[in-house]
Amino acid sequence: MRKIKIDVWTDVVCPWCLIGSARLDKAIAELPSDVSVEVENHPFYLDPNTPSEGYDVAEMLRKKYGRDPKAIWARAEEQAKLSGIDLDLSRQPRTFPTQKAHTVVRLAKPKGTQHDLANAIAAAYFLEHRQVNDDEVLAEIATAYGFTREEALNDMRDPRELEESHQLAIWAAQQGIQGVPFFVFDGKFALSGAQPQDVFAAAFAKVAEEAA
Repeated sequence: MRKIKIDVWTDVVCPWCLIGSARLDKAIAELPSDVSVEVENHPFYLDPNTPSEGYDVAEMLRKKYGRDPKAIWARAEEQAKLSGIDLDLSRQPRTFPTQKAHTVVRLAKPKGTQHDLANAIAAAYFLEHRQVNDDEVLAEIATAYGFTREEALNDMRDPRELEESHQLAIWAAQQGIQGVPFFVFDGKFALSGAQPQDVFAAAFAKVAEEAA
């Protein structure tokens, strides 16, 4: 069995991460049965300055770019639909801090549910329009991925665990990761952005070629 390790930096409030992760998963599903893939998710802050109460995304985009937010959202929504995701960014008006979400995802690694949990939180935020900074919402999602409600709540409220997630997110930016999603294959080469599925397929082929 050939094993491939993929390190993934995402943020659950990043629409391109939702798309990129879906495309990665589709490429993994197309791999031969003798290839095993381990995906490890790592914290990254799309906006490290997000206040505790969050902010209105459309309002921020209008101030920053002086354009209609719908025009800015259109490309991501179009690309999402090409990947089978019915994304309407106007239906999730606010962005939130993601330190708690990153903490629960990070601590899901021993449970083997880390990548699926990260995807589920992003889907809850973008497709179900839920407030994923809310402890109860996060805990409810986590219970489907190996946590008890109490365990998830304790983890996301633990100052030491929160600080570790924060430091890892800061470290990623200091290492030169400027945007997400960001993927590293077998520690050898990287892909940045929500690449088309065939680009992920080519990356897997390159990893296999180098291993051979």
